[in-house]
Amino acid sequence: MSPTDTPAPEAKDLTTRLEEEGEIAADYLEELLDIADLDGDIDIDITFDRAAVEIIADDAASLKHLVGRDGEVLDALQELTRLAVQAKTGERSRLMLDIGGHRAARRAELTKIAEEAIETVRATGAELSLEPLNAFERKVVHDVVAAAGLVSDSRGVEPGRYVVVQPAGSAPAETEAVADVG
Repeated sequence: MSPTDTPAPEAKDLTTRLEEEGEIAADYLEELLDIADLDGDIDIDITFDRAAVEIIADDAASLKHLVGRDGEVLDALQELTRLAVQAKTGERSRLMLDIGGHRAARRAELTKIAEEAIETVRATGAELSLEPLNAFERKVVHDVVAAAGLVSDSRGVEPGRYVVVQPAGSAPAETEAVADVG
């Protein structure tokens, strides 16, 4: 058996660690749902080398309070869940939390916005600034822009931080485009 036939120990260790993060997060969120007397199921996955946890319900509207306006409550719950995981593992977690498909829907929306920006930048040859976005949203836009072969960077300060899409070959004004992870 060659070394390429078995997963690298680092990959196996990462998968095991991410599965553990997902389980800890699921336990934490199940307790939260019980306290709030909300019905929901927890789905655990690994996506983009992160634990991905989603609360789903037959009636997605019953979870809207856990999402909040523009996902603000969702962002706060994600941070609390990350802290709960860190308290158990001793390591910082980058897990992603979704509730009722909110992030998935927002990702699709942001992909469309990024694609329109890419078309505009290609047509005009000029950079284009988008509206302020949170870290998750900026990361989605950066990924779409990079896949299209253009350049993007984040500018401004929270909560007014935004993405600037630039023509291919442009040098980003800041080097945080890749590091801008929620």
